[in-house]
This record gives sequence, C-alpha cells and structure tokens, in this order.
Amino acid sequence: MFTGIVTDVGEIRDVEQRGDLRARIATAYDTATIELGASIACDGVCLTVIGTGTDWFDVEISAETVSKTNLGAWNVGYRLNLERSLKVGDELGGHIVSGHVDGVAEVLSIRDEGDSTRVRLRAPEALARFIAPKGSIALNGTSLTVNEVEGAEFGINFIPHTKEVTTWGAVEVGDRVNLEIDTLARYVARLAEAG
Repeated sequence: MFTGIVTDVGEIRDVEQRGDLRARIATAYDTATIELGASIACDGVCLTVIGTGTDWFDVEISAETVSKTNLGAWNVGYRLNLERSLKVGDELGGHIVSGHVDGVAEVLSIRDEGDSTRVRLRAPEALARFIAPKGSIALNGTSLTVNEVEGAEFGINFIPHTKEVTTWGAVEVGDRVNLEIDTLARYVARLAEAG
C-alpha cells in the first residue's frame, strides 16, 4: 500500500530482457534498510525488490505488467518516481494507492499558469468513467487531484514543489504515464453496476 507521495526520484542503470524484464534502479534510499521481497512503487507500479547494492535495487517485471504500463519504454538514464510501501503509523498524505496500474494515459498539452503547470491528458476510454473533477488519481505514482474532465480527457495542475521533487518537471507532450484510478471510485462503480 502506498500514498502517492513520491519520496525519491530514481534512475534506470540497467535494463535486461531475460524471461521477464529486469531493471536496476539507482536510488538515494538507504538500501541497507530495503529487505529482499519489499515492495517499492516505481512510477506507480508496485514492484518486488530482488536484489540490492550500495545505492541501487533490482526488480523483475512480468510481461503482464509491461503490457499494462509504460515500463516497456524504460531505458538507461530514464528517471522515475519512487515510493516505499507504507508502514503502520506512517502519515497518509496523499490517497490510498495500491501500485496496481489500470492503464496508460497520454499527455496532450502542457501550459504554464503562474508558477504552476496545467497538464491535459487522455485516459483509455474504459477508465474515463472513473475519473471525476476534484477526485484523486495516481499518475506515475504521484497522488494528484483532477481539475476538470471532458470525456476521456482530464486536467491536472502541478505546483512548483511537485515539479521539483518528482519527474513531473520534465513532462513532455506525448509522454505515456501510468494511471491508477482511485480505489473508492472503482468500488463505487462496481456497486452501481450490481445495484
């Protein structure tokens, strides 16, 4: 379980296709405190640590995960948002995020508004109904509030702090980002279908 509050920006050091995709991620985390088998959200995808070094950890990524996310585009030097899993007693500063990405959204436009940046994205049609104005969403592992929704398109506003401590300061039109819909929205929609 995660909050969508990014706590490090890592960098891909190595990517190798074996039976599954394997990646080595450089991090500022104290890797001596990362247990093998720990979960770390990597651009919003909950991945299991399979090895560690002095300033890196390794993860293995199944073909299923690659097919549902933007992780297939990872290459050496790619920067990604990281968050370690919650511990009992941690502050829940964002919203409940599972790290189970629902699909990939595309960045359509970027516009500065004062010191902030407005980003417009397009969600997959099947997920659009779960996105609501002023609702929560996780994009590349970042807990965000939706500003407006028009069909499958929606807008997000990034304050300077978010752009500085995540990869959102380098976002470009055409980028594909991991999208996880709000858990509550998922269950409300399921209850509405059953009712």
